[in-house]
Amino acid sequence: MDGYIHRALEHDIVQHFFKGRAIIVHGARQCGKTTLVKHLVKQEKLDPIWFTGGDDDDIALFATISASRWRQLLGNHRCVVIDEAQSIPHIERAVKLLVDTFPEVQPILTGSSSFQLANLNEEPLTGHKYEFFLYPLGFQELVVDHGLLQERKDLELRLLFGSYPAVLKNPDTMIAHLKELSDSYLYKDLLKYDGIRKPSVLRKLVNALAFQIGSEVSNDELSRLVGVSRPTVESYISLLEQAYVVFSLPSFSKNGRNEIKKGKKVYFWDVGVRNAILNDYTPIALRKDIGNLWENYLIAERLKCNAYRNSLFLPYFWRTAQQQEVDYVEAGGDAMCGWGFKWTGKGKRISSTFLNAYPQAETAVIDRLNYQDFLLP
Repeated sequence: MDGYIHRALEHDIVQHFFKGRAIIVHGARQCGKTTLVKHLVKQEKLDPIWFTGGDDDDIALFATISASRWRQLLGNHRCVVIDEAQSIPHIERAVKLLVDTFPEVQPILTGSSSFQLANLNEEPLTGHKYEFFLYPLGFQELVVDHGLLQERKDLELRLLFGSYPAVLKNPDTMIAHLKELSDSYLYKDLLKYDGIRKPSVLRKLVNALAFQIGSEVSNDELSRLVGVSRPTVESYISLLEQAYVVFSLPSFSKNGRNEIKKGKKVYFWDVGVRNAILNDYTPIALRKDIGNLWENYLIAERLKCNAYRNSLFLPYFWRTAQQQEVDYVEAGGDAMCGWGFKWTGKGKRISSTFLNAYPQAETAVIDRLNYQDFLLP
């Protein structure tokens, strides 16, 4: 797979250019933020000044930035790109100064960790920014790039190796790229953070979560498993979510006394990363965890699709104390949908208890034959 793969966010980002605010593109490391920005500034012929948080000279420059220095730096340029902005201390002050003093200039920032970019979400940039979230490549983006037929043929590859750009573009070294991602890149920001005092515990926790995709997660059980307190487990999971490694799905409850009300499941944004954490690339036909892997893939891809089309539906799973369940539920206003996931497509039905409790809900079973309808807007 050669060349640039167009991203679903492109049009939305361009529509917000030159509106007097900074553009901030968040996302996990290696998900394609820099590549996306390079493509957009080239496409729009913006000729930007480019800074990076990976350059010590650039970091030092922002420590003493002023309106007059911005004027010197800008010259005739109408665009400023600040890559890896999370690595530059007090970057929000410099960006606010730029937006206020030169509203005709478009600042574009990329950042790989929301907790290190937290200062961009506080008062200094209120009213000065548009934020966008970029995920690893999604099903709909890959369909646009090389067609639905080819993407369906590549389904088992996606379930094994995921959809990170570097993995897709280097098919001969997919495992090496995934190992690098799972061993270093995804934790790089986390391990710099003061809240992570036990890196070995973080890795044990990630490993435990990788084993438990599709199952309800118990923080008490995890705390016993990795040997730390429940609050530490909760804190580390929260940080993993903020670093875009995992996401949580809460339980849905509205009608029944037997419905699980406080449960949650934790999934990985990329199933290839999950498999790399476990060092398990067993072929799909031989995997015992294919049901859970399929569930993780479908939910992550659905959430990507919903995010890019600004869906207002909220995601859940549904389960009763008697272990009746619906794998995935979306609810918003009076509307509701429930789906069951089955790799083989045989013997799967939506729980009658759920249907009786929520007769207005639209329901379906998703398998390999119809999954494209679930994942395409």
